[in-house]
Amino acid sequence: MGRRKKEPQNVHRKNISKIAEQLFYEKGIENTSMNDIAKEAGYSKATLYVYFKNKEELIGILVLESMQKLHDYIKLALEESNDTKERYKKICYGLVKYQEEYPFYFKLVLENINIDFETTHFLPEEKETFLIGEQINDLLIDFLKQGMECGEIRSDIEVLPAIFSFWGMLSGLIQIATNKELYVGQRMGKSKMEFLNYGFDMIYDSIIVNGKREKHF
Repeated sequence: MGRRKKEPQNVHRKNISKIAEQLFYEKGIENTSMNDIAKEAGYSKATLYVYFKNKEELIGILVLESMQKLHDYIKLALEESNDTKERYKKICYGLVKYQEEYPFYFKLVLENINIDFETTHFLPEEKETFLIGEQINDLLIDFLKQGMECGEIRSDIEVLPAIFSFWGMLSGLIQIATNKELYVGQRMGKSKMEFLNYGFDMIYDSIIVNGKREKHF
């Protein structure tokens, strides 16, 4: 413990956050206590409270970090191409990569996010998480509008409902492909990515202008 004290504070916070993320993923948030985290991380419980006020603050920080990572994935995907379908593909593949690298975060971003900052008590991280979520929505709004302007995406689509439908369909598809990978291989004769590509195409076909449909990617 003496050597740890010489390390920068951010190192301790990172160590604790990493262990908490792992335990939350394995045991669930409600079934993981600060004592569990301290024991697994090799810190005293009192030391944990030096870096985090309570479990709620720790969760809030993890959720905030997860949203920032998701924002970065989507922003990068949209910057890599100007072609509508190619950009859509990169968003999809970015989400797959995100789920594979951060499965706990992937689950967190699908949870309910507080949007009432007038009448309820909230952590600073909750408001930051909400604001980053709005930035992600703005990126996707721009993507859809640009697709409409170039005649690729249907102009009758309601943009914000379409974005939330995207989240539901894409995240559900990715989670099913992950959880049912063995079944997909045995019963469908497809790899995980082949199955995902098929589903991604179906979703894309639902928003594009008639006559713009191409073969599956």
